[in-house]
Amino acid sequence: MEWANPEWLWAFLFLPLLIGIYLYRVFAKKRVSLTFSSLNSLEGLSGNWRSHFHWVTAALNWIAFSLLIIALARPQEKLTTIERNAEGIDIVMVLDMSSSMRAEDLQPNRFEAAREVAKEFVEGRTSDRIGLVTFAMKSFTVVPPTLDYTLLTQLIDDLKMGVIEDGTAIGMGIATAINRLKDSETKSKIIILLTDGQNNAGEIDPVTAADLALTYDIKIYTIGAGTRGTAPYPVQDPIFGRRYQNIPVNIDEEMLSSVAELTGGKYYRATDTEELKSVYAEIDQLEKSKVEELIYTDFEDLYPLYLGLSFALFLISFLADRLYLRSIISS
Repeated sequence: MEWANPEWLWAFLFLPLLIGIYLYRVFAKKRVSLTFSSLNSLEGLSGNWRSHFHWVTAALNWIAFSLLIIALARPQEKLTTIERNAEGIDIVMVLDMSSSMRAEDLQPNRFEAAREVAKEFVEGRTSDRIGLVTFAMKSFTVVPPTLDYTLLTQLIDDLKMGVIEDGTAIGMGIATAINRLKDSETKSKIIILLTDGQNNAGEIDPVTAADLALTYDIKIYTIGAGTRGTAPYPVQDPIFGRRYQNIPVNIDEEMLSSVAELTGGKYYRATDTEELKSVYAEIDQLEKSKVEELIYTDFEDLYPLYLGLSFALFLISFLADRLYLRSIISS
């Protein structure tokens, strides 16, 4: 609620003054009286109950006065309509699911970290269609670009390692994502590729796939996930059970940089989970949907309601004072 003439609200300062005048007239002013030896004979007179409710008219007048002030201040209900015209972005996330993603240099491991950060990225978008492609020896579309973020996050949760034959077909992952974006009519189409290794499988080279992406005006952001040097990798030993061995981290950063630069994107290196979150946050800021807002504001006056109630209470007070209730205040 808003007020068109809020200066009238200062009139509420007079309300305590009116109440004070009333109380003064009731308790301080001399009253006309008659002396009787006993009032017992007067208790049964009809209409005595009315003298006990003399305060009702005063209370009605105070309430009516308050409502009148509110009406003069012109309360208004603000009705706002917002029309949003969002120019969405089509995004396909391409996630490496080769066995090396079990390494625990990112916590709890590369795969789990990548999955959780991808979910956070999805939940932060509003009007973009987002899809998911996974790859190892081969690549598969988990879900094509969609606005059903609930379904997408659920499918990300359902991803499991070891389902796809082991390998790192980066070029095939990019090609599958391109196939999902090439017919899109949106002005901005991007691929976010996360891997922790080198291309060692598939029929398509990553740089060749990037050339194809450029043809369809698709931008590729590449992320190399993994520390530098070696990383702890869990191994199941038949005698000692689960143990760790350090494996070398071999990320083809030159290739990933070439793929990103060729398409107008950018290459990132994430050596820990927090750095991976920062990478996705930066991409999120770089690739924002353009949203145009038209705001229409209308005001509905509410003062007729308060004004009507005020007049009604004044009338009830007047009639009650003249017809039903007896005043104990001398005139």
